[in-house]
Amino acid sequence: MAVRGKLSKLESISFNSLIVIDVHARDIVEELRDEEIINIKDFGWIKNLRYYWTEDCQVSCLQTFFPYGYEYMGNSWRLVITPLTDKCYITLMGALNVFRGGAPAGPAGTGKTETTKDLAKALSKKCNVFNCSPEMSS
Repeated sequence: MAVRGKLSKLESISFNSLIVIDVHARDIVEELRDEEIINIKDFGWIKNLRYYWTEDCQVSCLQTFFPYGYEYMGNSWRLVITPLTDKCYITLMGALNVFRGGAPAGPAGTGKTETTKDLAKALSKKCNVFNCSPEMSS
Protein backbone atom coordinates (compact mmCIF):
# COMPACT_ATOMS: atom_id res chain seq x y z
CA MET A 1 0.00 0.00 0.00
CA ALA A 2 2.89 2.36 0.70
CA VAL A 3 3.86 2.65 -2.96
CA ARG A 4 0.43 4.01 -3.89
CA GLY A 5 0.79 7.03 -1.66
CA LYS A 6 3.06 10.04 -1.84
CA LEU A 7 6.66 8.95 -1.32
CA SER A 8 9.71 10.99 -0.55
CA LYS A 9 12.62 10.66 -2.97
CA LEU A 10 14.48 8.45 -0.46
CA GLU A 11 11.46 6.17 -0.01
CA SER A 12 10.93 5.96 -3.77
CA ILE A 13 14.53 4.86 -4.35
CA SER A 14 14.31 2.33 -1.51
CA PHE A 15 11.07 0.80 -2.77
CA ASN A 16 12.40 0.73 -6.34
CA SER A 17 15.51 -1.18 -5.24
CA LEU A 18 13.49 -3.65 -3.19
CA ILE A 19 11.07 -4.27 -6.07
CA VAL A 20 13.89 -4.81 -8.59
CA ILE A 21 15.61 -7.32 -6.28
CA ASP A 22 12.33 -9.06 -5.44
CA VAL A 23 11.29 -9.42 -9.10
CA HIS A 24 14.70 -10.88 -9.95
CA ALA A 25 14.43 -13.32 -7.03
CA ARG A 26 10.98 -14.37 -8.26
CA ASP A 27 12.37 -14.99 -11.75
CA ILE A 28 15.22 -17.08 -10.32
CA VAL A 29 12.82 -19.20 -8.24
CA GLU A 30 10.60 -19.77 -11.29
CA GLU A 31 13.65 -20.79 -13.34
CA LEU A 32 14.77 -23.21 -10.61
CA ARG A 33 11.28 -24.69 -10.49
CA ASP A 34 10.93 -24.98 -14.28
CA GLU A 35 14.35 -26.63 -14.65
CA GLU A 36 13.66 -28.84 -11.62
CA ILE A 37 16.87 -27.76 -9.88
CA ILE A 38 16.86 -29.43 -6.47
CA ASN A 39 20.57 -29.83 -5.71
CA ILE A 40 22.65 -26.91 -4.47
CA LYS A 41 25.54 -28.16 -6.63
CA ASP A 42 23.57 -27.83 -9.87
CA PHE A 43 24.78 -25.13 -12.25
CA GLY A 44 21.30 -23.59 -12.29
CA TRP A 45 21.76 -22.72 -8.61
CA ILE A 46 25.48 -21.88 -8.35
CA LYS A 47 25.43 -19.52 -11.36
CA ASN A 48 23.39 -17.02 -9.35
CA LEU A 49 24.85 -14.38 -7.07
CA ARG A 50 24.29 -15.71 -3.55
CA TYR A 51 24.97 -14.57 -0.01
CA TYR A 52 26.09 -16.95 2.73
CA TRP A 53 26.62 -16.22 6.38
CA THR A 54 29.38 -18.30 7.98
CA GLU A 55 31.84 -16.46 10.22
CA ASP A 56 31.08 -13.40 8.12
CA CYS A 57 28.94 -12.59 5.10
CA GLN A 58 30.27 -14.11 1.86
CA VAL A 59 29.11 -13.34 -1.69
CA SER A 60 29.34 -16.25 -4.10
CA CYS A 61 28.84 -16.88 -7.79
CA LEU A 62 29.85 -20.22 -9.31
CA GLN A 63 33.08 -21.20 -7.52
CA THR A 64 34.00 -17.69 -6.38
CA PHE A 65 33.64 -16.41 -2.83
CA PHE A 66 34.26 -12.84 -1.74
CA PRO A 67 33.78 -11.28 1.65
CA TYR A 68 30.93 -8.79 1.72
CA GLY A 69 32.46 -5.33 1.87
CA TYR A 70 30.10 -3.54 4.28
CA GLU A 71 30.84 -0.32 2.36
CA TYR A 72 27.87 2.04 2.53
CA MET A 73 27.13 3.18 -1.01
CA GLY A 74 24.21 5.40 -0.21
CA ASN A 75 20.65 4.88 -1.24
CA SER A 76 20.70 4.71 -5.02
CA TRP A 77 18.73 3.13 -7.85
CA ARG A 78 19.32 -0.52 -8.71
CA LEU A 79 19.91 -1.78 -12.19
CA VAL A 80 17.22 -4.10 -13.55
CA ILE A 81 18.83 -7.54 -13.54
CA THR A 82 18.45 -9.43 -16.82
CA PRO A 83 19.93 -12.77 -17.97
CA LEU A 84 22.70 -10.77 -19.69
CA THR A 85 23.42 -8.95 -16.43
CA ASP A 86 23.75 -12.33 -14.70
CA LYS A 87 26.21 -13.51 -17.38
CA CYS A 88 28.27 -10.35 -16.89
CA TYR A 89 28.28 -10.97 -13.12
CA ILE A 90 29.58 -14.52 -13.70
CA THR A 91 32.36 -13.25 -15.97
CA LEU A 92 33.37 -10.35 -13.72
CA MET A 93 33.33 -12.49 -10.56
CA GLY A 94 35.54 -15.05 -12.31
CA ALA A 95 37.99 -12.33 -13.35
CA LEU A 96 38.10 -10.92 -9.82
CA ASN A 97 38.69 -14.41 -8.45
CA VAL A 98 41.95 -14.68 -10.41
CA PHE A 99 42.95 -11.14 -9.39
CA ARG A 100 42.07 -9.51 -12.70
CA GLY A 101 39.83 -6.58 -13.32
CA GLY A 102 36.86 -6.48 -15.61
CA ALA A 103 36.89 -4.62 -18.90
CA PRO A 104 33.52 -5.14 -20.61
CA ALA A 105 33.59 -4.17 -24.26
CA GLY A 106 30.85 -3.32 -26.69
CA PRO A 107 28.82 -0.49 -28.17
CA ALA A 108 28.17 2.67 -26.20
CA GLY A 109 25.02 2.79 -24.11
CA THR A 110 24.61 -0.97 -23.61
CA GLY A 111 25.04 -0.91 -19.82
CA LYS A 112 28.63 -2.06 -19.36
CA THR A 113 29.50 0.61 -16.80
CA GLU A 114 26.21 0.33 -14.93
CA THR A 115 26.48 -3.46 -14.75
CA THR A 116 30.00 -3.23 -13.32
CA LYS A 117 28.90 -0.62 -10.78
CA ASP A 118 25.85 -2.69 -9.82
CA LEU A 119 28.01 -5.77 -9.17
CA ALA A 120 30.26 -3.64 -6.97
CA LYS A 121 27.16 -2.52 -5.10
CA ALA A 122 26.08 -6.16 -4.67
CA LEU A 123 29.53 -6.94 -3.23
CA SER A 124 29.39 -3.72 -1.20
CA LYS A 125 32.74 -2.63 -2.57
CA LYS A 126 33.88 0.75 -3.80
CA CYS A 127 34.02 0.88 -7.59
CA ASN A 128 36.01 3.42 -9.56
CA VAL A 129 35.10 3.37 -13.23
CA PHE A 130 37.88 4.43 -15.57
CA ASN A 131 36.88 4.94 -19.18
CA CYS A 132 39.76 4.65 -21.62
CA SER A 133 39.71 6.23 -25.02
CA PRO A 134 42.04 5.93 -28.03
CA GLU A 135 43.32 9.46 -27.31
CA MET A 136 44.86 8.34 -24.00
CA SER A 137 48.54 7.53 -23.99
CA SER A 138 50.58 5.61 -21.48
